[in-house]
Amino acid sequence: MTALPSHRPRRLAALPDLGVDAAARAAGSDPSVLRLENLDTDVPPPPAVLAATRESVGRDDANSYLPFNGLLELREAVAERLATQTGAAYDPEQDVVITCGGTEGLFDALLATVQDGDEVIVTDPTYVGMVSRVRLTGATPVFVAFRRRDGAWRLDLDALQDAVTDRTRALFVMNPSMPSGAVLDRAEWEAIAAICRDSGCWLIYNAAMERIVFDDRPIVHPAALDGLADHVITVGSVSKQWRMIGWRVGWVAGPRAVMADVTRAHLFNVVTPVSLTQRAAVEALRTPDADAAAAVAEWQRRRDVVVSELAAYDVVPAAGGWSLLVDVSRHGLTARDAAARLLEHGRVAATPMDGWGEVNGPQHVRVVFSNEPVERLGRLGERFAAALG
Repeated sequence: MTALPSHRPRRLAALPDLGVDAAARAAGSDPSVLRLENLDTDVPPPPAVLAATRESVGRDDANSYLPFNGLLELREAVAERLATQTGAAYDPEQDVVITCGGTEGLFDALLATVQDGDEVIVTDPTYVGMVSRVRLTGATPVFVAFRRRDGAWRLDLDALQDAVTDRTRALFVMNPSMPSGAVLDRAEWEAIAAICRDSGCWLIYNAAMERIVFDDRPIVHPAALDGLADHVITVGSVSKQWRMIGWRVGWVAGPRAVMADVTRAHLFNVVTPVSLTQRAAVEALRTPDADAAAAVAEWQRRRDVVVSELAAYDVVPAAGGWSLLVDVSRHGLTARDAAARLLEHGRVAATPMDGWGEVNGPQHVRVVFSNEPVERLGRLGERFAAALG
């Protein structure tokens, strides 16, 4: 028998293990464990979404590969929403493609804009799936740290400017940022905008959580900033804001100069979005803003309980999103050791942030507050104390 090739493709060598998956497997199905490791939520989707999903089952046109770039009705809904947010016009026929969730869209956008030897600026920490997709394209992620200042995470703007080189092709930004819960302020957005305008690079904007902001903070879409619309590729999805994780519907929208290539990457990556759930996504985009506001209010209530329970650990409150970070280095622990102790001694499943950044990643564990009710979170401090002291 001929021996199998022993080499491993270089593109895989720099990819970390998926800590979320490992934490979930370790937690198993024990009901006593607080499930704070994964970005799930028990807040249900809008009723119209559930009704549209049920109606699609058994329909022949909802069991089709076509159209490869997504239902026109859904592309029209995305274009209309973006026009309202940004003031820019998006042609649903040419400027929008529907994808199998936002994560496919993130990869498609990268495949269309960067290649071997290029650099992509990301925040530190940032979602490991974003960092790893940069590496899969052959580009290099360049980390710019969030720094703790005045009880919030703020982007290091001096480091951001220093990170720009003649190989910078894109800034890859999620706002609110995950896992930290940082929300960019106007000065930070303007600094990003200036880099894009001056260097001619792309801003790939992960908008998966853009409306999940707390304490009445403003919602800023970067394509609405002066002169930036031609640089912004927006990647959105229904997973977080509309609580439709299992529907796997996302989209990419941006300037016509790049969208033909994004669509081509989509066609040869996944071919077609999920036909069975696209009409439900249309209903989601038509849902009144009050639906999102009610969900955000509930997640903020849970965030407040977690921050109060973990006051002894001096956490930075999440300004948005579904998670926050706990610095375990002050307890002399690595993130992996802390996650193991939390599960064993505190019955808390949390994710170590190895691979999520160079500065902030290795010393933090992530706590997700979107999937456990307030009643279950009320003794979180005791659980942490039992594990970490």
